[in-house]
Amino acid sequence: MNNDIQHHHSRRTFLHRMGQLSLAGVSTPMALNLAAMGEAAASTANDYKALVCVFLYGGNDYANTVMTYDDASHAQYARIRAAGAGSAAGNMVISKEALQPTLLRPHQALPNGRAYALHPSMGGLAQLFNDGKAAVQLNVGPLVVPLTRAQYNSGNTQRFPLPPKLFSHNDQQSVWQSLSPEGSTVGWGGRLGDQVMSNNTDSLFTCISITGNSVFLSGNQALQYQCSASGAIPVKALQPQDWMMPNANMREAFQALIQQPSPHVLQNAYTSVMKRALVAESKVSNAIARVQLRTGFTNNNLSNQLKMVARLIGARQSLANKRQVFMVSIGGFDLHDNLVSKQPDLLREVDTALTSFFKATEELGVSDQVTTFTASDFGRTLTSNGDGSDHGWGSHHFVMGGGLKGAQFYGEAPPVSASDSNSAEDQWHVGQGRLLPRTSTDQFAATLARWFGVPEQDLGWILPNLKNFGVQAGRPDYPSDLGYF
Repeated sequence: MNNDIQHHHSRRTFLHRMGQLSLAGVSTPMALNLAAMGEAAASTANDYKALVCVFLYGGNDYANTVMTYDDASHAQYARIRAAGAGSAAGNMVISKEALQPTLLRPHQALPNGRAYALHPSMGGLAQLFNDGKAAVQLNVGPLVVPLTRAQYNSGNTQRFPLPPKLFSHNDQQSVWQSLSPEGSTVGWGGRLGDQVMSNNTDSLFTCISITGNSVFLSGNQALQYQCSASGAIPVKALQPQDWMMPNANMREAFQALIQQPSPHVLQNAYTSVMKRALVAESKVSNAIARVQLRTGFTNNNLSNQLKMVARLIGARQSLANKRQVFMVSIGGFDLHDNLVSKQPDLLREVDTALTSFFKATEELGVSDQVTTFTASDFGRTLTSNGDGSDHGWGSHHFVMGGGLKGAQFYGEAPPVSASDSNSAEDQWHVGQGRLLPRTSTDQFAATLARWFGVPEQDLGWILPNLKNFGVQAGRPDYPSDLGYF
C-alpha cells in the first residue's frame, strides 16, 4: 500500500475520526456510520451530481453477460464453453438466435467486425445502450501497473507487481472498492466523498449506502450513512412496535436517557452521537416522504435499493446536497455451479433495476447528473467446469447516465481464447480464459472522478496506482481518462 494512504490509517486518523463521530451523531447499532463532519474539501460546485455503484457480489460471469456475437467469435465462445460442460454443453452456450433481441448497436463499429449482445435477460439495458444512455467498458479490473501475460508469468512481482491475492473473493471485492486488500478501511468512493464534502451544507449525507457497511464509501473524513431500502434506519427501541419499549412513557424515558449529558468523556461523546442520529433520521424520513415517484420499480431487492437512491436524489435540496456517492448491491454471482439456472434471474434483476432507476432519474430531471456503474469481485473463466465457471480477473461492466457518450464500447475487445499457446490471442488471458485486464480500476475510477468534479491534482491521492497509467507514465495505451463524457 502507498505510504501516503498508510498515513491516513494511523492512530492520529483514528482519534480524529472518533472525534468527528462524537459530533456527527448516528442511530444504534446499525446506523452508527454517518458521514463525519470534516474540513472543507478541495472541490466546489454549483450543480448536482451523483455517482451510484452497483456491486455484483460473487464475481459475475462476463462471457454470458456481455456476449460476443460476431460469427467467428461466437463460434469460438461456443466451442470453449461446451468443451468442459459435458452433458450440460447445450445449456452453457447461449445461441446467436437467442441473442438477436439484445444485439448492441454502437455508434462506432468495433475493429475486425467484432460485435456483442447482452444476455437475453437484459433487454432493458440493451435498449438503453442502443439509445445512447449506457455504455460497456470492456475488460476492466484491478491492475497495479500495465501488465502483459509474459510479465504475469515471470513471477517477478517486484518489477511487475500484481493486485494482492488475485482470485480471492474478499480481497478482490476490497481491491475493487478500495484498491487495497481485505482489511482496508478507506475506499475510493469515500475518498471522493472527502473531496466534495464542502459542496454539501449537510455533509452527513455525502456517502450513502443502501446495502449495509462497505469499504467503498468509507473515507478519511466521510463515513457512510446507511439507509435501508425502506428508508432511514431508526433506533429500534424507540419504535412503537418494539417489544422492549411497549408503551410511550418508556420510549420517552429511554429517549431522554440516551441524550442525557454526562461528565464522562466517552459517554458524553456517545450522547452527542445519539442526538445527531435522531435528528438525521427525522431529516431523512421527512425529506423522502415528500418524494413520490411515478416510475414503476419491480419488487425485488436491487430495485428497492435503487428506488430508495432515487428518492434520496429527489430529496437532494431538502438534504442540502450537491455531490453524493451511493452504493447498492446484489449477491449470488459465485456460480461455480448452476450458472445456467441462476444467472438469468440475477441478470434480469440487474436489468429491471437499472432500467427503472434510469427512468426515475429522467422523471426527476437529473438523468444527465447521475452516473451509475457496475462492479464485481472479478470476472470468471471462459472455460466451464460443467454447469458453472471459476474465479477470473478482468470483466466487462456497464456505465449508465444521460450525460454519458453512450452506445459505445470503451477499451479493447479481447479475443475469445482459453488455450496456453504463445499466439497473439492467448496473450489476453492468464489461463482458462481469465481475462488479463486491459483497463485498470484506477483508470475507470479516474474517469468517473473527473466527471464528478475532483480536481486533477487530487486524483493521485484518491487513486494511488493512477500514476502508473497514462501519458505522464509513458503509457498512452492505458489512458487515465477513458472518454465517457
